[in-house]
Amino acid sequence: MLARYKIYRGKRPSDDPAPDGVRKDTRKHTHHCLRPSADIVAAYLAAPGPQAWDKFASQYVQILEERFAKSRAPFDELAELATQTDVYLGCSCPTEKNPDVNHCHTVLALRFMQQHFRQLKVVFP
Repeated sequence: MLARYKIYRGKRPSDDPAPDGVRKDTRKHTHHCLRPSADIVAAYLAAPGPQAWDKFASQYVQILEERFAKSRAPFDELAELATQTDVYLGCSCPTEKNPDVNHCHTVLALRFMQQHFRQLKVVFP
């Protein structure tokens, strides 16, 4: 199963325990295959809104498609892991600047993985 979870700075709130399973940090500063680029995150967060989200989503999916075409092995490995155990993609969203969890790259990443790995069980927020 593949899903998402919220990463907190500091101590995690007791009413939102970390999920059981493998947690993968997919934020912009990581080297994960599903990370967004820092520039598109900065552009979106500078002026979040419907048009900015549409632009971010388009750019992010294009990045994923390019990475997948160049080297699909990391995506295959993630999908295989998610068929064996619960895997959670982590991000700091929702945040004050981006309060809508559905406007998080992890939701787009889940859709991307679902489209490319039809057998994969994907759980959306």
